[in-house]
Amino acid sequence: MNTLQAIVLGFLQGATEFLPISSSAHLVLVPYLLGWPDPGLSLDTALHLGTLLAVLIYFRQDVWRLIVAGWTSLRQRSLADPQARLAWLLILATIPAALGGFLLENSFESLFGMPRWVAAFLLVTAGLLALAESLGHKQGTLSSLTWRDALLIGLAQLLAVTPGISRSGATIAAALLLDYRRDEAARFSFLLAIPIILGSGSYQLLKLALGMESGSLGVTLAGMLAAALVGYGAIAGLMRYLRQRTLWPFALYCLLVSLAFLSGVLG
Repeated sequence: MNTLQAIVLGFLQGATEFLPISSSAHLVLVPYLLGWPDPGLSLDTALHLGTLLAVLIYFRQDVWRLIVAGWTSLRQRSLADPQARLAWLLILATIPAALGGFLLENSFESLFGMPRWVAAFLLVTAGLLALAESLGHKQGTLSSLTWRDALLIGLAQLLAVTPGISRSGATIAAALLLDYRRDEAARFSFLLAIPIILGSGSYQLLKLALGMESGSLGVTLAGMLAAALVGYGAIAGLMRYLRQRTLWPFALYCLLVSLAFLSGVLG
C-alpha cells in the first residue's frame, strides 16, 4: 500500500471511527471495491491510533480531570467526587472489550479478509442504531450512570471485535437503550474508546514496527496523521449533531451500504 492510499484510508478512518457506521467495515470494503491491497489488521489499528490522538485532544480537559480525580480517589479511598466515580466506571466498562480482544483476536482477524461478511455485520450496526432510537427514552446523564449500566455498555463494546459492527454505534446504542441522552452517550463512548484503542493500537503497532522497512513506517505515519485531523472534526461535528438530532440517518446509511454490497450493486 502506497502513501496516497494510506492517506485516503486515514481520512476514511478519521471520518468513520466516531460516526456510528463502522470504520473497520469501511477499511475493508473501500479497498476491496477500489482493487487496493488489503490494508491488514496492523495498519487498521495504526490508523486507530491517529483517531486516538484526535479524541485525546478534543477531550483533553475531561481526560485530565478524570485522571486527577481517579488518582485522588485511590489515595483517599473515596468515590464522593463524581469525576472519580466516572473514571472508575470507564475502567470497569473497558474490561470486557480488553479481555475479549485479547482472547478473540485470532478468531476474528480472518474476517477482515471477507468483505461480504463485513457487509453482513454492518446490518447489525444498522439494527442496533434503529433499536436504540425506537426504544430508548434518552433522558439520563452521566452523573446518574450506574455500575451495572457501565458494564453493559462495556459488553456492547465487545461486539466491535467483529469488523462491520461499529464500536461507537454499539456503545452509543447501548447507552440509549439504558435511557441516557444521545450527547451523553456519545461522550461516554468517546472516552471509553481511549483505553481500548491505546491498548490494542500500541500492541498492533509494535508488531508492525518490528518487521517493517522505513518506507512502510512513513506510509503508516501519513495515514495516522490524516486520521487524527479528520477524526477531530468528526468528533466535534457528531457532538453538535447529537444534541438535537437522531441516529436514524446513520442506521439508514449502514443498511443501504450493506444491502448494496450484498446484492452486488457494489462490488
